[in-house]
Amino acid sequence: MKKALAQNPNLLRTLIGLSLTLIVLLSYAVYGATISPNYYIYETEATDNSFEDIELTKVFQNNETTWIGTVSPDGQNLTWINMTIDNLASGAIVKMTNEGKLYSHPFLGVPDAEVEVDGKTVDFRCSEHCTYTESIEVEADSSQVNIQSLTSTDPARRSNGTVYADSLSEAEELARKEINYSHEPSQIVIQIIEPGDKSVQPQVNIHTVNEEFANIAIFEIDAATEFLWALAAVVGCFSMVLIPSFTVYFAARAKERRNEEKLRIATEEHANE
Repeated sequence: MKKALAQNPNLLRTLIGLSLTLIVLLSYAVYGATISPNYYIYETEATDNSFEDIELTKVFQNNETTWIGTVSPDGQNLTWINMTIDNLASGAIVKMTNEGKLYSHPFLGVPDAEVEVDGKTVDFRCSEHCTYTESIEVEADSSQVNIQSLTSTDPARRSNGTVYADSLSEAEELARKEINYSHEPSQIVIQIIEPGDKSVQPQVNIHTVNEEFANIAIFEIDAATEFLWALAAVVGCFSMVLIPSFTVYFAARAKERRNEEKLRIATEEHANE
C-alpha cells in the first residue's frame, strides 16, 4: 500500500471517490427497496366457537364404562380444535377422532417448548414433530385431559401472513387463496373409556377456531430510519477498508516529511562547510 501510494499520489483520492460513489449507490438501492416493496401483509379474523357440556352416551361392558359423543364444527377455514375433559377417573383413555385427520402433540400450544431428537434438544415445531392421524389418544394421569390439534401446519392460514404481488387486488386474491380451506369431514367423535361402572359423566368442552380474511395492506416501514441505518452500515463497512489506507498514507507522508527535513538540514550543513 505504501509503495502504491508513493507511485500514485492520486490513489487516495481515487479510493475516497470510489468509496463515496459506492456508499451513495448502495444507500439509494436500500432506500428504493424500502419505499417501493411488493410485499403485502394480510390479517385474518378468528371466529371462536365453543361446544360445552357435550352430551355423551354411556356403554358399560367388560367392567369398563365407555362414553361416546359427537360434535360437528364448521369445517370452513377451520384451524384449531381443542378439547378439555374434566371429572375423569384415573387411568381413563380419551380418544378424539376425526376422519379429516389432525395434527397433534403434547407440546402443541406450549410456548418455548423443546423436544429431544437423536439425543439433541431442539425447539418444538409442529410441522416436524406433530403426529398427523385420524385418532388422538391420551391416557389420563389426573382428572383433567387437554388435547390441542390443528387442521394444518401452514402458518399462512392462521392470524396473518405475507404475499408478494404487483398490485393490491392481486395480493388480496393470493391472500384469500392462502386462507381458503375446507376441512372435511369435520365431525369430531369423542370416546372415553373408564375402568369400572361409572355413573358420573365426564365434562367435555370443545373449542374450535375458524379464520376468515380480514384486511390486507402493503408492507410499510419508516423509510427515513431504514435509510439512515443502511447508510450507517455501508459507511461502517467501507471504513474498515479506508481507515487502514488512511493510516498507511499518513504514516508514509509523515516519514516522507521527516526524510525531507533531514535532507534539508544535511544540505544546509554541507553548504555552511
